[in-house]
Amino acid sequence: MFRWLIVIFVALLVINSFTPWFKKIGFGRLPGDLRFTLFGREFSLPFTTTIILSMVAAGLSKLL
Repeated sequence: MFRWLIVIFVALLVINSFTPWFKKIGFGRLPGDLRFTLFGREFSLPFTTTIILSMVAAGLSKLL
C-alpha cells in the first residue's frame, strides 16, 4: 500500500509540473472544462481535458 501512495504522489507531482505547459497548448480551456470564481479564488474542473489525456495515456500503454 505504501508503494501506491508513492506512485500517486509522484504522478500528481508530474501532472502538476506539466500544467502550465498544457495551458499554453490549449488544454484546460476546451469545451466541457469548467472555470469559475468563488470567494475570490479561481477553481478549474477540466473534465474534457482529463478524458482526452486519459485516452492518450491508454493509447500509449497499449503501444508500450
